[in-house]
Amino acid sequence: MNYPEPLNKLIAALGKLPGVGPKTAQRLAFYLLNAPAAEAENLAAAILEARRKTHYCSVCGNLTDRDPCLLCTDPERDHTIICVVEEARDIVALEKTRQYRGLYHVLQGAISPVDGIGPDQLRVKELLRRLQGGKIREVVLATNADVEGEATALYLARLLKPLAVRVTRLAYGLPVGSDLEYADEITLARAFSGRHEME
Repeated sequence: MNYPEPLNKLIAALGKLPGVGPKTAQRLAFYLLNAPAAEAENLAAAILEARRKTHYCSVCGNLTDRDPCLLCTDPERDHTIICVVEEARDIVALEKTRQYRGLYHVLQGAISPVDGIGPDQLRVKELLRRLQGGKIREVVLATNADVEGEATALYLARLLKPLAVRVTRLAYGLPVGSDLEYADEITLARAFSGRHEME
């Protein structure tokens, strides 16, 4: 069935969002058309405001509406440790644990030769700049446990080793509540290498 051109444009625009297929895009478009006008206008205004006011922190690369961000300027945080993550959304996941109180550095991606992404396309130079001055004692590599994340962590570990800074990697293993039979080989290997003595 042919829809009016403005509706086709809306469906096409929504279909470009990650995880939104053609049927979901159509469903969202019809929802927005049938919603009160104020709701659709509020959504459009929120998108525009987020685009206008949200940017990357000049220090750590986190998404923020002020520069430097709240995490970089928080005097309660440990300014001698930096946790390196791939994306800004990874910070949210780590902050939810309430276990880490240091600073962050967002690479804005991971090394992926297949996608044409090398170290020069990431915020590696900015990380090295932050390590100058000797205030940082430890760098925690918290990249994803996939091929790209592992390649990025290995590259950074080799790069940082000569800088007299402690380089650590997040431990990976079996998630709570999982069965061994469903775990992949890499996860099981990590679980074995990260094992510790029972108390």
